[in-house]
Amino acid sequence: MRFTYAEAMTQASYYAPLAQAAEAAGYTSMTVADSLIYPESSDSKYPYTDTGDREFLDGKEFIETMVLCAHLFAHTTTLRLTPFVLKLPVRPPVLVAKQASSLAHLSGGRLGLGVGLSPWPEDFDALGVPWERRGKRMDECMDILKGLTTGEFFSYSGEFYEIESLKQCPGAPSPIPLLVGGHVDAALRRAVRKGDGWMHAGGDGEELDRLLKRLAEIRAEEGDDRDDFEVHVISYDAYTVDGIKRLEDKGVTDCIVGFRVPYIKGPDTEPLEDKIKHLEQYAENVIAKVNG
Repeated sequence: MRFTYAEAMTQASYYAPLAQAAEAAGYTSMTVADSLIYPESSDSKYPYTDTGDREFLDGKEFIETMVLCAHLFAHTTTLRLTPFVLKLPVRPPVLVAKQASSLAHLSGGRLGLGVGLSPWPEDFDALGVPWERRGKRMDECMDILKGLTTGEFFSYSGEFYEIESLKQCPGAPSPIPLLVGGHVDAALRRAVRKGDGWMHAGGDGEELDRLLKRLAEIRAEEGDDRDDFEVHVISYDAYTVDGIKRLEDKGVTDCIVGFRVPYIKGPDTEPLEDKIKHLEQYAENVIAKVNG
């Protein structure tokens, strides 16, 4: 089992020392959140909280995801970073490919690129991208990322993108895993058909079991028997050694753990020292016993 430390919507100055502490404590990865804008008025609902409210995002310090990855890679030597998740189809895929290859090159291949659809129509509006057929646009973006990050000549002809043969140098030192976020059936199938893994966004244990079962069914339908397919989940089972064994038995490869609820209005008041203490205690009580 691999372990990913998750912290979001806290003070931007905390991320580098938290990444260093997570690396020292034995975590494999750290998530990096993505939020592009906060509209003054919106009827949109957040899909991963009970109420759908999004006011908890107001005023939070979101450093742009790829910029923050570069910052954290410069402060670490072994820690992997997994954007959780990059809102891909609102961004130009050729630019994202250049950013991803550059990050992978400078970090020695430590990027696992979580990608997904933004739930906010306002993101698409603000960046001048149509909301309609966003799933198909996402598929094409993933194809382009796979092709361009090799560092070889690549061309593409799709519904949304036409790319004459070109290459970007340097390419990634090894293929960058594309980890697809989302709970709907289309996201699970996209993770299998187009991606290298799936990222779970949270929820109760029953729902997680349903999603894992459906993911396994889709992999069987698609004839996917890859040993390196990644399954990243958030689960209460991740907080005990016995629970980790249960997750392993269900095919989970990576546990995402955090130690506070980030969906709160107003600033995060937890001191940095407490955050580090919590991640170190988990490493001592769970990671060391699982991997020791």
